[in-house]
Amino acid sequence: MRQTRVAVVGSANMDLVGTAPALPRPGETVLGSDFVMLPGGKGANQAIAAVRAGASCVFLGAIGSDAFGVTLKARITAAGVDTGQLRVVYGASGVALVMVGAEGENAILVTPGANSAFTGLTEGELHAVREADVLVAQVEVPLETVTEAAVAAHAAGTRVVLNAAPARTLPAELLAAVDLLVVNETEAVTLTGQGRDDPRALLALVPRAVLTLGGHGAWYVDRDGATVHVPPVKVDVVDSTAAGDAFTAALAVAWGEGRELLDAVHWAAAAGAACVRRLGASVALPRRVEIDELYAPPA
Repeated sequence: MRQTRVAVVGSANMDLVGTAPALPRPGETVLGSDFVMLPGGKGANQAIAAVRAGASCVFLGAIGSDAFGVTLKARITAAGVDTGQLRVVYGASGVALVMVGAEGENAILVTPGANSAFTGLTEGELHAVREADVLVAQVEVPLETVTEAAVAAHAAGTRVVLNAAPARTLPAELLAAVDLLVVNETEAVTLTGQGRDDPRALLALVPRAVLTLGGHGAWYVDRDGATVHVPPVKVDVVDSTAAGDAFTAALAVAWGEGRELLDAVHWAAAAGAACVRRLGASVALPRRVEIDELYAPPA
């Protein structure tokens, strides 16, 4: 099996993660139990997850000139991701403040920092996109950058997987370049006004889509008529922070390896389940052997 070449366009943040018995309500102070500082951001998470799932990966994004930026680049590189195109811009890196409750639920506040300055792709960055088997992107960086990368990838025959998170309206030019859309229910409602009751509404925007539902599994739909529910993989949940990133990356890797998309969604579900068993974002992302242990092929 040939190794999938993945290019990830997205955000890099330093995650400041605290755990507590329950998430604080507005105006409430809760005494926490643990704290860790980890590299994160949906782009960096998905790049690391792609490598751990068995792909080679180049990460395109921006970090700040601060101490967080130095640490971010070092840790992303140490994870096996190609950071040769990663920009350093003057100022603060992106930061995510992550609160995790006892049941694995979380609340996250992100300040974009350098991610907001990631605009106007260079020829080197565009070359990396065109040479990949799959482009994976999210929308934590400027939409014009994501659109530019997706259009270039689509024109070059690179498959485009868009994880439309966080929830926001997307331009028609971007959607026209997307081969596979991955959204959760909140994001689906933002895009179409419909959630789990009508996952096929997403097909008005893109040819294929996956609607993830956390502990309720996922829907895979396409314009060829498929509407398939993929059941969840049952595990004990510790922290759900990066489960969606593990899912999206594994899905892209499996599709790039030549698996049928429905099978790729099942493998991605195993990746998401493997991720939630550990605390943190990038440190919880599963390796290929862990995904394979939980994977159950379509019936």
